[in-house]
Amino acid sequence: MSIRARAVRLATAAVLVVAALPIATAEASAHGRGDSVRFATFNASLNRGAAGALRADLSTPGNAQAGAVAEVIQRIRPDVLLINEFDYDPEAARLFQDNYLSVGRNGSTPIRYPYRFIAPSNTGVASGFDLNNDGRAVTDPAVAGYGDDALGFGAFPGQFGMVVYSRYPIESRDVRTFQTFRWKDMPGALLPDDPATAGPADWYSPAEQAVFRLSSKSHWDLPVRVGKRTVHFLVSHPTPPVFDGAEDRNGRRNFDEIRFWADYVRPGHGRYIYDDKGRRGGLRPGSRFVIAGDLNSDPRDGDSMPGAAQQLLDNPRVNASFVPTSGGAAEASALQGGANTTHRSDPAQDTADFADVPGPGNLRADYVLPSRGLRIRGGGVFWPVASDPLSRLTGTFPFPTSDHRLVWLDVTR
Repeated sequence: MSIRARAVRLATAAVLVVAALPIATAEASAHGRGDSVRFATFNASLNRGAAGALRADLSTPGNAQAGAVAEVIQRIRPDVLLINEFDYDPEAARLFQDNYLSVGRNGSTPIRYPYRFIAPSNTGVASGFDLNNDGRAVTDPAVAGYGDDALGFGAFPGQFGMVVYSRYPIESRDVRTFQTFRWKDMPGALLPDDPATAGPADWYSPAEQAVFRLSSKSHWDLPVRVGKRTVHFLVSHPTPPVFDGAEDRNGRRNFDEIRFWADYVRPGHGRYIYDDKGRRGGLRPGSRFVIAGDLNSDPRDGDSMPGAAQQLLDNPRVNASFVPTSGGAAEASALQGGANTTHRSDPAQDTADFADVPGPGNLRADYVLPSRGLRIRGGGVFWPVASDPLSRLTGTFPFPTSDHRLVWLDVTR
């Protein structure tokens, strides 16, 4: 089998939905949040450098990082949770529930999710092409530069993937995934230009554009049944807008990965979209949704293209009126200085602790954005101040969990 055919087969493997007996209603009511539902996103950095390594780490309950990640989740207790940077491995997803989420840590209460969803990612899937235009097409994962020529950056298929855990049923028959949607099929796509040539938008050749996908990981529409209503959990993890050159191929891809959801939720704007089963069109008008993920884009600071995050924040279908904050983020910005001193965004809204010198400083990168029609009851960012005993779960570099923080929002169903 050719490398390209093998890559396509890996990338289009059947998704996996795992369900157990529904215990969601009983557990959710114990939160004391009334009829609200807590949606959350957490780039937990549960990625590893080799295929199978995450499964090995989660096969016993003793991994310190996974234990700290689980404790953060147990402390915040989301009802519906996206974890970014979780290597694609259905067995690892089960092991994280059984050996970590289901085990209380340092006085926290175990948390059980009867439903979870995991599916393949474009990361680490060989393209067969020289996508970074360095003069060689790297197709062997053991050779340096493989990740730059993959459909999404990764050392092996599924690295930096994602998984969703839910207390509420995921309507599996209506799940839509958009892993194979091609970037060139987005009208007005910001395809990168090779500055060394006269032609426009030609960083990728026609043959490369014919296979190159928009999603660096994937985009998922997961309908979650909450009581008598369905809320579409729209999740993704756009590529960081860095690690490229003057062509800004990653910045442009990041912008259009964010734009995908902006078009998907607006009536009449998503007609061009097709999912992995060939079904066309965006979200049905009037549907309720929550967009979540590490979008790798701060509204005012950092390296993303201007207006990238605003495609959602200013979207008429999105309720962005409430911005989750934390005291720890504001404290960290003041203590760390560096790039943070030049930022325009409110540091209390930061969700990621990035390098300050050199580097972009701390940014708002992670979002939970509900549709208009869903009432926001509150929310926050898990970033305790240094004097809080729970700051041991966030810490400073090297982080005990991740350089990102869990972000949550409570909405009425």
